Amino acid sequence: MTDTYPCSRELLRQILEEQYELHTSQLTELAVGDDSGLDEDTRIALITSSRRALSEIAHALRRMAQGTYGVCERCETAIPAERLEVLPHARFCAPCQAASR
Repeated sequence: MTDTYPCSRELLRQILEEQYELHTSQLTELAVGDDSGLDEDTRIALITSSRRALSEIAHALRRMAQGTYGVCERCETAIPAERLEVLPHARFCAPCQAASR
């Protein structure tokens, strides 16, 4: 990802780190809190969702550290800034994401 993106790499890193903290906190609460008022299926679904989000965010932060963030993992083209602003942990450009479904 280049510095010409409207949303800077540093801002995207901040967003990813904030999302990581949010999901970590949510996961902790769900894992230890039996008084949340949620039924077991809902609690398990939320735990699964938080774990998946943490994995995707950690992967994006690793790509930032490695210098490969913002590049599609399939076709190796730049992921549009607009997509990264909406989905900062995106691993694929929209056409490659659609093709993998």
